[in-house]
Amino acid sequence: MQRIRKIASATVALSLVAAACGGSDDAADESATTDAPAADAPAADEPAASGEKVTIRWRTRPDNDAEAEVYGTISDSIDAENGDAVSLTYEPGTTDGANYQDQLITEIANGTAPDVFWIPGTDIARFQSAGLILDLAPIAAEDGFDTGEFYPEPMYHLTFDPDAGAPGDKLWGLPRDVSTFAMYLNNDLIAEAGADDPRALAEAGEWDWAAFAEVATAVSALGGENKGFAMDAWWGPIGYFIQAAGGSFLNEDGTECTVDSPEAIAGLTQMQAVYDGGLAVAYGESGEAPWKAGTVGMFMNGRWATPGARADANFNWDVVQLPTGPGGTQGNWLFWGAYVVNANTESPSEAFDLVQSLTTADTQASISELGANIPSRQSAAAAEAFLGFTPPENAQAFLNGLADSPTAEGPLWTGSRTEFDNVVGAAVTAVINGERTIEDFAANICAEAEIATFGG
Repeated sequence: MQRIRKIASATVALSLVAAACGGSDDAADESATTDAPAADAPAADEPAASGEKVTIRWRTRPDNDAEAEVYGTISDSIDAENGDAVSLTYEPGTTDGANYQDQLITEIANGTAPDVFWIPGTDIARFQSAGLILDLAPIAAEDGFDTGEFYPEPMYHLTFDPDAGAPGDKLWGLPRDVSTFAMYLNNDLIAEAGADDPRALAEAGEWDWAAFAEVATAVSALGGENKGFAMDAWWGPIGYFIQAAGGSFLNEDGTECTVDSPEAIAGLTQMQAVYDGGLAVAYGESGEAPWKAGTVGMFMNGRWATPGARADANFNWDVVQLPTGPGGTQGNWLFWGAYVVNANTESPSEAFDLVQSLTTADTQASISELGANIPSRQSAAAAEAFLGFTPPENAQAFLNGLADSPTAEGPLWTGSRTEFDNVVGAAVTAVINGERTIEDFAANICAEAEIATFGG
């Protein structure tokens, strides 16, 4: 018999949208909790004592205060429908990048980590191999849960059996969302510069690296603090330039470094030219802050930046798909992250109930309406609903990225993705900052990366 659901799926009322997207520092701070040492806990597969109220703590890594409020609103809505059986506490992560995952690992070891947490798709293997997340397959089988409605790329990794070297009877979590990159545009600044509208160029099939450089050059020529382009310094934006040129970080099965290929080097050379030409905010500085301040024409980021843009961009803005490179595509990513369950949770069944509630069609539609992401359930209805959530008006740009052969974000099951990203990221930073030649990068990067990633 299927278990009685202890956590209800939530549909956020439209009246909450304005409040959720009004992002304030106080709201984000108040929703965070201080981790306390955990009491002696039963094993992960031992249910909570009958009749006791269950408290489930959960965490995401919001991109900004506005996104944190989106998830706080969702949590409150689910909590309100739970009645007295289960109580939820949402904790927005307060660390950026890989530090977020590192903090979770420390907290799991200390017994202070939340029951449910979001992690990037690249970290699934890292957490699984260390025994930090629960295999949910037995609970899912008891529920008769079907994973077939989700995009197959995330589910490949979320059902991967390391012993078999292929997907199998495993379930490490469920995908919260998918996303691609788009260019967030300051239409006012681009018009002031007299540049062509990137949206019109994309519609005409003329939005490529040459057109991108022309727009970035025109905006930068306005002078002062104005720059044509900005991006944040991590593997996603770096990978765009490499992939748009026809290159890749790794081979198809993730066992060999390919970031030294002629195509990858051509992409990195293009990226270097943007910075050497003075067309971008200094590499390593935040791209989002100056774009929201109105001094950047184009900012590359994912759908997760939309709540902040709605709250803080006081100019005419929209998005456009990424410009195509010499590889013939946008070189985009299929980003995803997953809700997973702490292997040491006292309440595994209730934790999985929450994971299911956070990934129902209704809840995902509500989150999409608030602006944070694209539903991870693959259906025409989900796509149609997503397009109705504005601004931005040109939300189709994100779906165009999904349709243009994006590279799926994913972990390395035979090596350390974190170490690979650290080595390549530092080397790219050195190239962009003029501390290392592109020739030296091409000659040595894969040897350096493979030693760190695969141990030799």
